[in-house]
Amino acid sequence: MEKGKSKESTEHLTSCLQNLQLHNNNPKSAPNSTASTVEFHFFTKNKLKAAPSLLSLCLGVVGTNLEDIIDDLTEIALTFPSDIKMVLVAIARRRKLLNDDIVIALADNSWDKLDLSGSDISDSGLCHIVNICQNLRVVDISRCSRLTSNGVSELLQHCHSLEILRWGGCPKSDYAARRCLSLLKPNLNDVEGESWEELDTTDLIHGAQSLRWLVWPKIDKDSQESLAIECPRIVVNPKPSPLGFRGAEVPQEALVQFVLDDTIVKDIDPKTWAVSGFTSRISLLPVSSSSELSIAEKFRLAFVERDTRLAPKRAKNARQHQRRAEREWVTMSTRAKAFALASQATKSVNLRNL
Repeated sequence: MEKGKSKESTEHLTSCLQNLQLHNNNPKSAPNSTASTVEFHFFTKNKLKAAPSLLSLCLGVVGTNLEDIIDDLTEIALTFPSDIKMVLVAIARRRKLLNDDIVIALADNSWDKLDLSGSDISDSGLCHIVNICQNLRVVDISRCSRLTSNGVSELLQHCHSLEILRWGGCPKSDYAARRCLSLLKPNLNDVEGESWEELDTTDLIHGAQSLRWLVWPKIDKDSQESLAIECPRIVVNPKPSPLGFRGAEVPQEALVQFVLDDTIVKDIDPKTWAVSGFTSRISLLPVSSSSELSIAEKFRLAFVERDTRLAPKRAKNARQHQRRAEREWVTMSTRAKAFALASQATKSVNLRNL
């Protein structure tokens, strides 16, 4: 009997397996399969982005109100880590607030790169920075109209590890760069060598000993030829190439289109520096020297620069006036006093109940 039952169950199982459809050819189920396929692709292509960290959110809030703490920034930044200081410098640069006071207050001796492009840094501020940050490897001083050859010479003479320098970009910066060309050309103790390439850094008295890459967007023809002949170790405006340049890979910081501090603020909300009332500066002008500018254009550029420089102060004054008006309203208005007394009474009642 048991053998008969087992035989029947085996036959029943075999018939069920034969009736099982491994390939779904039912047209009614096609819409469901299509919908599931679309849903799968949607979730695979639109993966949820990671939420910003609490540190990034806090830095965004600090950066938005940076002009309110500039006067006390020296004391506040004493306990900040070096990477936090660098983020604040990058935010200040984007908000057009970066000047001598902010950079000096945040400068850290562990920095190896610094982006000051388009800022109000002066020769005095740059001299303070290079005395603190002597291990700088990459520096961007492009479009710094207040810098002269004196400040740039201090940078080249104190930062012996400097490999990448970015300058020029506006008439005043181009002029200062041309004045500093002699500092890039080495002076020799021994002139018996047959080639500049055979010289070692010990054969150089002063100058940019370690500089290898120079980013100068609007370099004039004479300066480019002079560097190529007298200082062939320095590569001007290198272009990206999978084969590299002279056997060396071109670093990203040496590319013209690369923004030096983009990686530093990649986790910060861009709304932090998108403050209303601020206008971006003129970056690259179609001319290479200030002598080619008309008087009207010089006046216009001066007005734009002054307006941009004073915009943070105007915004700060507006906020101060608003806060002062709110305080006066609280002290003068009987309605406001009533609200204040009512809130105090409510707090006292709650404390008694506890």
